[in-house]
Amino acid sequence: MIRSMIFSAVIAGVLAALVLTLVQALWVTPLILEAETFEQSTEPMTPPTEAMHARSDGGHTAEHHLDVNSHHHLGDAWAPEDGWQRTLATAVSNSLLGIGFALMLTGIYALRRPHGVIQGMAWGLAGFVVFFASPSLGLPPELPGTEAASLTDRQLWWLTTAASTAVGLSCLFLQKRWAVRLLALPFLIAPHVLGAPHPTVVYSTAPEELQQSFRIATLAVNAAFWVLLGALSVIVYQRFTREVTP
Repeated sequence: MIRSMIFSAVIAGVLAALVLTLVQALWVTPLILEAETFEQSTEPMTPPTEAMHARSDGGHTAEHHLDVNSHHHLGDAWAPEDGWQRTLATAVSNSLLGIGFALMLTGIYALRRPHGVIQGMAWGLAGFVVFFASPSLGLPPELPGTEAASLTDRQLWWLTTAASTAVGLSCLFLQKRWAVRLLALPFLIAPHVLGAPHPTVVYSTAPEELQQSFRIATLAVNAAFWVLLGALSVIVYQRFTREVTP
């Protein structure tokens, strides 16, 4: 059973990741490359003096909250070149993430055996809400050149939000007692009531229209990835566990 779960996760994760990489290369990456041209420009859209003033008042140095396609320039650290290197690096990263998420889904299937592809897509949609949609309400995806809060603060809030959302959805959909279902609401809204960390002064070198296009693209691409991952994971899992009784 464990071997079947691992094989199912690897196959489903890699297939979904390859589709994700293709769509990102056609839709998301061009937006990131366009934003990088603004970031490298000597005349940013918003005067940097305000950001420097915010840092002097205790704000954080600008950090990029990037899509998996983009990269940091940290000193002389290696970064993939635009073109095949960048696409290959993205494909590898997406595959590792896809396998990890698929392992979570197949682990759920071992406990609650799915009855069809639709149920797998529903689990995928739940994963999308937990790991992308809910955290994005407080920390939306940002293009290069966008001022951001401390990386540690953002990571902690993201993890807290994902965990709280997962508990809330579990109470809402996996429990039959209404007393337990009512507990879903505080878990779902608590991270957003507390609020995500943000810099004192928010600015971006990229225009707002480009930011909105990027957020819409990442939302659509991630939703498609999770639904596809849910469907593929069920198909492959049922194929490998056909002769195994859970």
